[in-house]
Amino acid sequence: MPTTIELQTAAPSAFRDVPAPVVLPAILATTSPFQPDKVRHLVFGTTAAVQFTIKDLHRRGYAEPNDWSQPLPTGRPGEVMAILTKRIEPEPQMS
Repeated sequence: MPTTIELQTAAPSAFRDVPAPVVLPAILATTSPFQPDKVRHLVFGTTAAVQFTIKDLHRRGYAEPNDWSQPLPTGRPGEVMAILTKRIEPEPQMS
C-alpha cells in the first residue's frame, strides 16, 4: 500500500524577503576517462605536526613542500592548516 506524505508550506508572506534562487549554468562532463583531475588535501594540526606531515609526504615522493600553502590559522588555539592542490592522472581502467 503506498504511503501518503503531506507537506506543509509556509504562508506566502513568509517568502516575501527571500531572494529568488540563483541558477548556475550546467557544466558538461568530459567524456574521456583520462582527463587530469585535481584533489585537494587539507592538513590540520599544530605548526610542528603540519610541517612534519608535509616533510613526510615529500620524503615519500608525493608532493614538494613548496606546493603546499603557508600555514593558515584555523581560529582554534594552537591549530593551523595547510592546503595542497594536486593534479592527478587517473589510471586507465581495465575492461
